[in-house]
Amino acid sequence: MKKIIFLALSFILIGMSMNAQSRYFDERYTYTHNYLYPVLVNPGATGSTGEHQVVFNYRNKWSGFEKSPKTFTFSYDGNVGNRLGFGALLLNDSYGDLGTTKGQLSFSYTIDSPTNKVGFGLSTEYIRHRLSGSAITNPFINIDDPVLLQRLDGNSFFDASFGVYGLYDNKISYGIAFPSLISSSINEDAPEGDSEFGFILNLGYKFESKENDIVAEPSIFIKQFMNVPLHIDLNIRLKFLDERLTGGVSYTIGADERLGFLIGTKVNTLNFYYGYNVSRHEFQQYNNGSHELTVAFNIASFDSKADEK
Repeated sequence: MKKIIFLALSFILIGMSMNAQSRYFDERYTYTHNYLYPVLVNPGATGSTGEHQVVFNYRNKWSGFEKSPKTFTFSYDGNVGNRLGFGALLLNDSYGDLGTTKGQLSFSYTIDSPTNKVGFGLSTEYIRHRLSGSAITNPFINIDDPVLLQRLDGNSFFDASFGVYGLYDNKISYGIAFPSLISSSINEDAPEGDSEFGFILNLGYKFESKENDIVAEPSIFIKQFMNVPLHIDLNIRLKFLDERLTGGVSYTIGADERLGFLIGTKVNTLNFYYGYNVSRHEFQQYNNGSHELTVAFNIASFDSKADEK
């Protein structure tokens, strides 16, 4: 345990000293369903469910507004050996004329005791930021601008992130992640700048009322991302009828003050969630709010199937 803590601290210190490249933004800011699936933002949660998990996530922010941000994510994670977890993630994000693609591989090591289960995870990520060709059709743009031409070719980065995610007494969930702790540009002519130190801190609790068949899970996520101001998500998730129905409310304070609602259902191994949120900012009057859809499949681990036989 001491060796793991020492390696984690070393990784964080190395990242703080090496991170000299400034990406445009950290794409993890887009999710609001990360309290349902923390593996989307924290590599320490890789394989934490004990099952093989496939997640599809789609988010349309500021729907109805031309070229509003849209994000597609595909994620897989599961146990691949004794205490070892493996995950893969693909992301495509469009924000006006700026497009971002990301490929990620994550690995975790889990320490399990009678009262506490905690995973330590690392992820390696390839990210590419690129302007679409339509950017040069704007009459106010100088098509000979070398910076613009360079952005059309795109800037690519290799990142590494670290995270810890745990569950205590099967009730208290906790975690901390350091996204893009190490970031290195692949392009020789990429602009350099001071990178912001980011983190994601979460804490949650699970209340169960067996008499009323209700499970309540309040949680908080504190997020500080690269080039994204600090914001705090306050969530409460309610599950009914043996967890087959789900409802929830979330409120974000900080950079983007918004109120969100969640509905969902579970049918065997299929999980379906839909979220809608509106912002308190003035720009809300120019769009129809934000929509987020998550579809997930949970498949029992191979070890579990072997035990059943």
